[in-house]
Order: sequence, then structure tokens, then C-alpha cells
Amino acid sequence: MKVRPGVPATLARARRLVQTARMKTFLLIPGLLVMLALSACGFHLRGGLALPSDIGAVRVVSSNPNSALVYALEQSLRRAGADMAAGGNDDVAALTVVGERWGDTPISVDQFGRAQEFTLRYAVIFRFEDADGEVLVPQQAIELSRDYISVPTASSGTEGEREILSRELQKEMTASILRRIGTVLKAPRAVAP
Repeated sequence: MKVRPGVPATLARARRLVQTARMKTFLLIPGLLVMLALSACGFHLRGGLALPSDIGAVRVVSSNPNSALVYALEQSLRRAGADMAAGGNDDVAALTVVGERWGDTPISVDQFGRAQEFTLRYAVIFRFEDADGEVLVPQQAIELSRDYISVPTASSGTEGEREILSRELQKEMTASILRRIGTVLKAPRAVAP
């Protein structure tokens, strides 16, 4: 029997294709098992805040009504379906921002004693009451912080970094406050006998 010159190379290519297909199948099975395990674990994305219909209109109260946090909370509550009440109306639910404080703390210094690294802290104290004055979320504080570098000899850009971190912390603070309110509102309320 005479072997043609191109046949062994063709057989070798065919064997490699079969091996490649087996390897792909071998790699595909663990991937499918991981996907199956993740879908069965109950993981799901957290939805946004959905206020119950019995809350009614909501007002954000603060000693500083022009605060960026107050504006962000009003916008987020509006997106959650809340009717925003005017300032003078007393028979509405109230999200009260009791206090809001910013602070920079130096955490490292250079050989000349100049601060180079800071921690930016943002703390807010708030409470949430329904229209009847019942406290739904008792007064509590949330504190967030971020570290940033401010080189004293090259200060260009450090104020920009601080401003970016400030806006980021305000967004996170708004989300944290709304998550706490949402958690309380989703929990079943005890009915008084």
C-alpha cells in the first residue's frame, strides 16, 4: 500500500482539531458549572428605593436647605416615587438632616513636617418620621471617609482631587441614607393591639 505524501500531515491536523475540540469541551464544562452555581445561590442586584404608597408626601428638612446633600436627597426621593412637599406643610413625612460635617485629617507628613496625605471625612446625622410624627428611622449617624494625597510642593490638581472625592462621598451618603430608609420601610411594621 502506497501512502500519498500529504496524508500524514492531514491526519495530524485532524488529530489536533479533535484534541482542540476536546479541550474546549473540557474548559466549557467547568464554566457552565460555575454559572449554574451562581444562578442557584440567590444572588440578585439590589433594586432602588421604592417608597410605599402610605407614606404620602415627603419633605427634606435641614438647617442648611441649600446643601448639595439636601438637593441630592430630594432628587433621589423624587425618583423613588415620593411626592415632594413644600416647606410649610406639617402633615407630611419628614427626612430631617440634623447635622452634616466635613473634615480633613492629615495622616502622613514629609521630612519637613508638611502634611502630604489626608483623610477626607463626611458625617451626617439624620432621622425619618412619617406624617403622624412617628419615628420610622431613629436618629443615627453615617460617616464615610476617603484618603487622598496632597504633595505640598506640587499642589496643582490636589483641590480637584478633593472636590471629586467630595462629590463621590455626597453620592455615597445619599445612597446610604436611602438604603437605611428603604430597609426600615420594607420591614413589616408591628401593629399595636
